[in-house]
Amino acid sequence: MSEDTHTEAYGQLAAVGPYGVRPGHALITMVEPAPGHECAYNRWYEDDHYYAGAMAMPWMYAGRRWVATRELQLLRYPTASAVAQPMTKGCYLSVYWITEGRYDEHMQWTVGINKRLNRDGRVYHEREHVFTSFQDHEATVYRDGAAGPRDRHALDHPYAGLVLEVIDAEGPQQRTELLEWLRDRHLPKRLAGSDAAMVTVFRPTPLPGDRMTYVKQVEGVDTRLTLLWFLAEDPRVRWQERYGGLDGEVAESGLGRVELVAPFIPTVPGTDRYVDELR
Repeated sequence: MSEDTHTEAYGQLAAVGPYGVRPGHALITMVEPAPGHECAYNRWYEDDHYYAGAMAMPWMYAGRRWVATRELQLLRYPTASAVAQPMTKGCYLSVYWITEGRYDEHMQWTVGINKRLNRDGRVYHEREHVFTSFQDHEATVYRDGAAGPRDRHALDHPYAGLVLEVIDAEGPQQRTELLEWLRDRHLPKRLAGSDAAMVTVFRPTPLPGDRMTYVKQVEGVDTRLTLLWFLAEDPRVRWQERYGGLDGEVAESGLGRVELVAPFIPTVPGTDRYVDELR
């Protein structure tokens, strides 16, 4: 007798709840494979986990992987980072969009499927989660206004690079002020005439208590903002001119401190390209 997969429930579930296309939530996960496991980790993630542990889940509708070669890792700052120690740690970054208003439903599924993947021996444990959290969308700032791809397209559009920026405010009230400053003043000025098409801004949410033990609880739930800069060019092109000094500008605002600025380039799905350039 075949296993009961509750097929009848799918038609019922499809008829209720929001089903828009805005990226209301995101999973942002920066991971470091254990030394000597770079190739095996990459193959597991590319061949299995990207799909079974992410894209096959309900309400997770877009995803993309990024990589920081050693050359890119050495461009990161500040050295004294609260996110990554040493700052070169975390050579792979995966970003996924989740439909607005479907966070709770997705979390129910992701906890269940990850328990199953562990039970079935389909989780690669020789890795460290350096910066992993589900996050709520706060704002998107565009360089070109209404022209060009929207944030819903960002993980499908062939951007040549991405910059992950993590900023901590002193407290919840300061984070609100920091968000307003970023959205209304800092980011529009920085984006004008640059190679970055947009910046999405998220705030982290706590992970459920029944999460996998190898994923640590999220820090800075009340104080942190995560920025994703989507670039039309390789971030190594005029890196210092375009993306240097972000920490100083935030510090001058008096609203927070930058804990990480890290450039990445997209992986080439289904290949081991860049694996031999990580160390």
